[in-house]
Amino acid sequence: MDGQNSDDSKQSTADMTVFVQNLLQQMQSRFQTMSDSIITKIDDMGNRINELEQSINDLKAEMGVEGTSSPLDPSKQKSDKAKQDEGSA
Repeated sequence: MDGQNSDDSKQSTADMTVFVQNLLQQMQSRFQTMSDSIITKIDDMGNRINELEQSINDLKAEMGVEGTSSPLDPSKQKSDKAKQDEGSA
């Protein structure tokens, strides 16, 4: 009887190993699919932001306000912050 229990235990362990490996492969596949989807959405969002910024610049040019910088321009944000700091000091 001990031989059969040993064989059953080995088979059970092998079955569990195969089950866990399959489960991990499924999880990896789903994770990769979700990751690819997120990256695609981020790329699409970046393209839409670029298009929006271009549209804003086009509208500014049509209105003759071409000389103002973009609200996303980091150098303008820094100079505005410096002006605020000077005013509060």
